[in-house]
Formats: sequence, structure tokens, C-alpha cells
Amino acid sequence: MAGIGWGIVGYGWVARDFMAPAIAAAGDRLVAVCDAAPASRATAEAAGARAHADLAAFLAEPGIEAVYVATPNHLHRGPVEALAATGKAVLCEKPMAASLADAEAMAAAVTRAGILYGTAFDQRHHPGHRAVRAAIREGRLGTVTALRIVYACWLDRAWTSLPGQANWRIDPAQAGGGALMDLAPHGLDLAEYLLGEDLVEIAALTQTRAQGYAVDDGALLIGRTASGVLASLHVAYNYPEALPRRRLEVSGTLGLLTAENTMGQEPGGRATFTDGATGSVTPLPFDAAASPFLEQVRAFGRALRDPAERAAWSASRDLHTMRLIARAYAGSSSRAAKPAA
Repeated sequence: MAGIGWGIVGYGWVARDFMAPAIAAAGDRLVAVCDAAPASRATAEAAGARAHADLAAFLAEPGIEAVYVATPNHLHRGPVEALAATGKAVLCEKPMAASLADAEAMAAAVTRAGILYGTAFDQRHHPGHRAVRAAIREGRLGTVTALRIVYACWLDRAWTSLPGQANWRIDPAQAGGGALMDLAPHGLDLAEYLLGEDLVEIAALTQTRAQGYAVDDGALLIGRTASGVLASLHVAYNYPEALPRRRLEVSGTLGLLTAENTMGQEPGGRATFTDGATGSVTPLPFDAAASPFLEQVRAFGRALRDPAERAAWSASRDLHTMRLIARAYAGSSSRAAKPAA
């Protein structure tokens, strides 16, 4: 399969440190970057990509087949709509947008254009999470009863991906919310991927406890699927990095599947099965060298080349996840600012 020609709109920390290396590792090529910051453009050019401050000039670049949009959340809609109009495939960072209204407009635009679109829920591509999903499908848990996720980090006010830039993740207007908006979409999408069914109920409590900024720095979410599986998520910006802070558990009538240090951008971690009858713990093997970003790039490339692979990518499914986030915020109790409808 010929390598994909990629473009990136928004060349910040995640695009620079994870997406660009994944593109190269997949045998694809990064053709061009669009970013308003001169430092970001200089970094992209040093890596061999052409760089533009203007989206129109970027769109005119030959050789771009797929575009990764990784701007701040409130700037997703414009590039996605413009890219859809040109017929290019789009992989957009999560959440879809800073507001549900923008996400709905984006979903409508990509559907009208008929392009390949996906939200970058890279956690469903982690080899460890794929192994957990396969074990569930094999029936190792019996009747699945509950899923629990802890996905937390420390994000102080001063954090930035580039010197001199403000931390947009703590600005309600740019981010649309805090820890719940940033981290919970990964957990919600992963929960539905593992369980093979949608969450039909959702509720949340948010907090502004430790960081003192205008968005929530922590949240607890609970949900339930139509079949009755319970899901709980703890997401946080107020959790020290040295503590155990990335854990997934799926329990059932026959045992427990656990994944530790698999949530996030890096490869590796550990997955196990605990037998409910004997208590014995068995490692769950998976490819510990492949990052979720690399596997995501590979999967998107397969879908771009083979229409049979496109069913794995769905704007309507991703919009469903955005609606869960909006419902969670709407029903939450917190002093933190709530995102726009």
C-alpha cells in the first residue's frame, strides 16, 4: 500500500511529539503543516515539512490526502468544514469541538461531503486495549457487569507546549471545559469500544478543587449501557504524575480484566486477567512497542485506501460521544464554567 500524504493543522505538542513521529513510523509522509505560530512552523520545516500560516495556502498544497486537525478545540470547526469542501480525509483531535453546536455542524459538513472522517480517539487503537476487547469477546469475563477507568494527570496554570504561549486548555472559551472535556471523551469512546454497545445514560460531578482556574480540574462520571453494564470514569487535572493514575478495569461474573499505564499517548503498559474462581492472574499479551498513535495512523490509512475499512470510522458515533459530554456537563454540579451548548 502506497504511503499516505498527510497534512497537519495545528502543530502543537501532541502533533509534534506524537502524530508526526507516528506518520513517519507508519511509512507515510508529512507533506505540510498549517499553524499561526512562527515557532511551530519553524519546527515543522526543520522536520522536512512545508509550513503555512494561512489555511488557504495549506489547502493548495499538492500531495495531501489526509489532514490531522489538532488546533485548540474552538478552532476545529473552520478547518474541518474547509477540508471537507475540498474532499480531503480528516482526522480531528478530540473532543470534536468546544461546543456541541460546532460538533453538529462539523458532522453535517463531513456527511454532506462524503469524506472519510474520524475523531482521534486513539485509545481504541492501543494494542493493550484491543487485547482486552478480544478477551471480552471470547467470553473470558462471562456476563460483563462493570467498567472502571482512571485517567488523570497534573495540569497547572503555567503549562504550555511552546514558550510564550498561554495554556489554552484552561480557558473555557478555547477548550469548552476542563478535565471532563479533555479526558473523558477518550474514556467514553473506549468504554463503548470495549463493551460493544453505547452508553445510554450519563451523569457527572465536577470539581474546581486544586488548580484555581476557570474550568473543572476533576470529574467523576457514571453511565449505563442498554444491557445494564455500569461504567465509571475518574478524570482529573489535579492528580500528581507520580501516583498511579492510568487504570482500566472490566469486571464480569467470571473474572476481571485490568490494564495499567495503557491510557495515554505512549506504547506499553500491562494487561492481565484475574480468574474469578481461583484468583490467579494471567498476563494478557499484546504488542508493547506500537503506540496508539501509530496504530491509529495505520488504521486511518487502511480506511483511506480500502472502502471496506471505513465502517470503523463514524462522524455520527463521534457526535454521540460529544452529546454524552454535553449531557454530563449539563447535569453536573460545580462552580466551574460549563461549555456552550
